[in-house]
Amino acid sequence: MCGVIGIYDSEEIIEKIYNGMLTLQHRGQDSAGILTFDHKYHIKKGNGLIRDIFDKRNLSRLTGNIGIGHTRYPTVGEGSAEDAQPFWVNFPYGIAAAHNGNVANFLGLKEQLLKESKKIINSNCDVEVIINIFAEYLNRVGGPKVTPAQIFDTVRYVYRKVKGSYSVVMHIAGQGMVAFRDPHGLRPLLMGRKEHIIPSYGFASESVALKAMGFRQIRDVPPGSAVFIDQRRRVHEQKLDDKPFRPCIFEYVYFARPDSFLNGINVSLARINLGHKLAARIQKENLDFDLVVPVPDSARTAAIEIAKILNVKYREGLVKNRYIGRTFIMPGNKIRKQSLRHKLNPIDSVLRGRKVLLVDDSIVRGNTARAIIQMVRDAGAKSVIFASYSAPLTHPCIYGIDMQTRSEFIASHATPKKVAKKIGADQVVYQDLADMENAIASENPRIQHFCMACFNGEYPTADVSKGVLRAIERERKSSQNGS
Repeated sequence: MCGVIGIYDSEEIIEKIYNGMLTLQHRGQDSAGILTFDHKYHIKKGNGLIRDIFDKRNLSRLTGNIGIGHTRYPTVGEGSAEDAQPFWVNFPYGIAAAHNGNVANFLGLKEQLLKESKKIINSNCDVEVIINIFAEYLNRVGGPKVTPAQIFDTVRYVYRKVKGSYSVVMHIAGQGMVAFRDPHGLRPLLMGRKEHIIPSYGFASESVALKAMGFRQIRDVPPGSAVFIDQRRRVHEQKLDDKPFRPCIFEYVYFARPDSFLNGINVSLARINLGHKLAARIQKENLDFDLVVPVPDSARTAAIEIAKILNVKYREGLVKNRYIGRTFIMPGNKIRKQSLRHKLNPIDSVLRGRKVLLVDDSIVRGNTARAIIQMVRDAGAKSVIFASYSAPLTHPCIYGIDMQTRSEFIASHATPKKVAKKIGADQVVYQDLADMENAIASENPRIQHFCMACFNGEYPTADVSKGVLRAIERERKSSQNGS
């Protein structure tokens, strides 16, 4: 998961794009980059948080009314400055791009580009492959001025070649801006418009970023669709593929901000519904607790709903240090564990002597849950029940979430009772899988099903074999071992 932004404006955009990126910092803390255009490309990118990478000096040289921004969350390896986005190539025209997602056949395409086109892909970043494939085909079909038909034909070619998940924002020098989503719409991408004498357009991974940049008339880019904004700011849009819509359900469980709308669904309302469904399940199991405490921040909305329905006291029992990032998306277990010690502190006076229901969005590896439960026990809690408002995570994600081997999931070969023992809880209760999907789908009946591959092993793209999963697992383990 990453955060991506594109702006095609009629005035200088650096302040807007910087503000927009700050709203997407939660989607990636490994690296960030901004590229602008004013007859040539200007770029600044690096490792770390947005506030640490950009200062007045380098922001002042990012001039132009067109820009692309990106916050990166690595799915393989520790990440490096070479992998930070955006990327650009100088031929044909000059093309710059950033994307959110994960190209499942990245290594094969990298080898193919070297063998057939003599092109070296110098990074481990998927978008470098996407931009080279796009550029290669556009060079074949494009003239001095590219037409919408040529753009759409090129995106169709990308669809044929590139497998996995990707929401892409691209700028073609002297031609316009292109944005497209993969055929299943696995990753979010929204479009906004701002009225001037000449209208301005923006693209972003979440609606909050577009609002922060002053855009209105916000809507989703449909799955399998491309939008081309030409030099005269005319908008051309076409549906290019009609595969079933399968947006990622984990966006609503954890990744997206609660004030965002994705695919016509407000994330906050989705989490309220998840809390409602989980409360019914807890009620049936007749669990013994007298206090509901959320693991901040994503679980707060669901926990409030659970306490309300069950008529149990709700309290903030864990204080979050807001200067520490999201531990789930930090690269490597060692860094996650170290950060957690600084991230959360228990409020002893709230927890002491209480039977606590801890509510969190999910249990992945179990390291975070184990540490939090121990904190709560050390603060004097009588008992700790751990409730996850998502179903058990059991299968690798190949679409952009940092959990790519089955061995990473604590629940992959364990019952809730065994998971409870492993993380030190008195009991563990999970959301029912069907209830989880229904809770979110009820906010937009047009979405029949979500991508829930990490919960049920059903991958929307038809090219995910056991061999592909084994290859990804080998690559993942090799990366973790530093080899």
